[in-house]
Amino acid sequence: MPVWSPALQFPPLVEGRFIKRLNRFAALVDVEKREYLAHVPNSGRMGELLVPGYRVLLNPAPAGSTRKTAYDLALVDTGDALSSADARLPNKLVAEAIAEGRLPQFAGYPAVRPESTFGESRLDFLLEGPEGSCYVETKSVTLVEDGVGLFPDAPTLRGVKHLHSLMAAMDEGHRAGVIFVIQRADVETFAPHDEADPLLGKTLRTAATGGVEVWAYRCRVDERSITLADEIPVRL
Repeated sequence: MPVWSPALQFPPLVEGRFIKRLNRFAALVDVEKREYLAHVPNSGRMGELLVPGYRVLLNPAPAGSTRKTAYDLALVDTGDALSSADARLPNKLVAEAIAEGRLPQFAGYPAVRPESTFGESRLDFLLEGPEGSCYVETKSVTLVEDGVGLFPDAPTLRGVKHLHSLMAAMDEGHRAGVIFVIQRADVETFAPHDEADPLLGKTLRTAATGGVEVWAYRCRVDERSITLADEIPVRL
């Protein structure tokens, strides 16, 4: 089902080459044969993206900034696809799509509250309307193998906790769902990555069986923008 939400525009990006990751949030990149520190806005392993020599598109730090990193890592070119590396974007894409009425499953909820706490979790959205309340969590996906988007790429107890919170919300009479946003276009279906985190896969299947709704969307990505493009099948 097509969505084609309004594109999030990137500022002018600088081309470079990935050298190596230094820690969860920092990497070394080459720009015009000079090495710079870049902020990695994603705590996932992203082993399929953070490959030495891959072309990267970088967002320069603001002029006059005193931060240690000269750039933010924005996009990675794998040779087959351009992928966003920024785990913050799915929330923005989903929020805009909801606001524009492009996700029909949420048409009955005119009020949207971001980062709403339920139990021990801070979930990304609480939607409210005449039909009641709906808690929604979004997850960023960058790993694609043979056309299948996979989440997570490493064990995530936080992700498991979010799913338990969604199930608890269901138990209290609320609607609940999780949206997996694959930040690249070369994907046809989505599935939990059992090899990386069997507990997450088991919990997701239990949640879905109990009524938690599961959606997956792929993105259209170019060097100027990223767009939530269309829904793809979920294989549980």
